Amino acid sequence: MPKVAILDSGIHAGHPHVGEVLSGFNATGMGADGDWLDRVGHGTAVAGAIRSLAPDADLLAVKIFEGGLRTNIDIILRGVEWALDQGADLINLSLGTTNEAHATRLSEWVAKGSIWLSAATAYPGMLDGVIGIDLDPTLERNQLRATGPMRFAASPYPREIPGVSREKNLQGISFAVANATGLLAASWAQIESPQTESAAKLLATFSH
Repeated sequence: MPKVAILDSGIHAGHPHVGEVLSGFNATGMGADGDWLDRVGHGTAVAGAIRSLAPDADLLAVKIFEGGLRTNIDIILRGVEWALDQGADLINLSLGTTNEAHATRLSEWVAKGSIWLSAATAYPGMLDGVIGIDLDPTLERNQLRATGPMRFAASPYPREIPGVSREKNLQGISFAVANATGLLAASWAQIESPQTESAAKLLATFSH
């Protein structure tokens, strides 16, 4: 199974929806590098969405948010560097930026390796070599809709919570990206080669 780096608010390892986390890193510069505990909840929810679709994937927690869902490009790239050093196969980045200067820096790191999945309406999701994800609430979590050669729409919902209606659960682009990442991780054994183009081809098999 692939190593999936989740760049977010960290992960609460041992959470019943997540289970074991292979390793982690705090890229924020606040606190110890090894303090990747999620104190916001967002990263754990994203990890849970991925885990529910790909229960055998190896998760890497990369904390780029601390105290809220805001960060900066230096922190993001510090997290990306660590993930690549750990041999991450997939990089799940639910965030995005429209800053062209940031796009240039991000594209340099995209070229260094791994398969990136991110929101399609901002960078890095708009970059060549990145699989961009939009949301489509009509889709189930195990479905995708191809919108371009490396662009897909996915369900914006995380895993179901018993007794809670879908409309009252968390939802948004973060979980659309996570669902696409989870489907790719779950079908990793079928990928032709660990390259973005092969990953997009594999994801297209889930298209409806």
